[in-house]
Amino acid sequence: MKRRKKKHDDDHMDESWLIPYADLLTLLLALFIVLYASSSVDAKKFEELSEVFNEIFTGGSGMMEYPSPAAPKEPSDQEEKQAASSENDEEKEKELSKDELDKQAFLKDQEELKEIQEKINAYIKTNHLEVQFVTKLTDEGLLLTIRDNVLFDSGSATVQGSDLGVAEELSGLLEMNPPRNIIISGHTDNVPIRNAEFDSNWELSVMRAVNFMKIILHNPELDPKWFSAKGFGEFEPIADNGTAEGRGQNRRVEVLILPRVTQ
Repeated sequence: MKRRKKKHDDDHMDESWLIPYADLLTLLLALFIVLYASSSVDAKKFEELSEVFNEIFTGGSGMMEYPSPAAPKEPSDQEEKQAASSENDEEKEKELSKDELDKQAFLKDQEELKEIQEKINAYIKTNHLEVQFVTKLTDEGLLLTIRDNVLFDSGSATVQGSDLGVAEELSGLLEMNPPRNIIISGHTDNVPIRNAEFDSNWELSVMRAVNFMKIILHNPELDPKWFSAKGFGEFEPIADNGTAEGRGQNRRVEVLILPRVTQ
């Protein structure tokens, strides 16, 4: 009896390897299904597969248990309107801020011009030059008007020797830091002029402006690149050329100190 039993045991094949082999095939099948599901854009099916395999392998929890990728949420009309309104508000705030900064810069520049005007007016008052010198703050800048008989003889563009000191002292009043652009212009009345030196009032006005500017620029503290000269002849009168008094006002040299900031 013992021999028969032993023979029966020897004839029986060992099939224990089938169990891990079947598990391996199952895992491979699961892997291919997961790979296929991952390549699909159907998020709902992927989520369902994930739940099934989680239940099979881990009882409903494990590494495959994660939320499906959510589709991007489209903004509603109300959200779009709110975003557009917010952008508009930001743009308006930037514009207001820039306008306010520009306004403050303009007001500060005007205050500086007023200080220069007060300094020049103090010089005029000290030297009793109220009739010959006039200052005015205009939209174009600070304007200093000098009657021509203060600086020049009739029909001449040469600054009188007695007035050289006045021109040099004025140059000191034009020292500014930082410097400003300054335009010196000459003007005449409408009485025709023709002499050996000038053929017209236009030429006379130009040379008066240039010669006065040269004296101003004797001051080494002034940089010539900030200065320019113009001649207008009789074409920009400020009074009636029909009277002697009006013609006297029209014969003038003007020094225009320009603002750094304009509106």
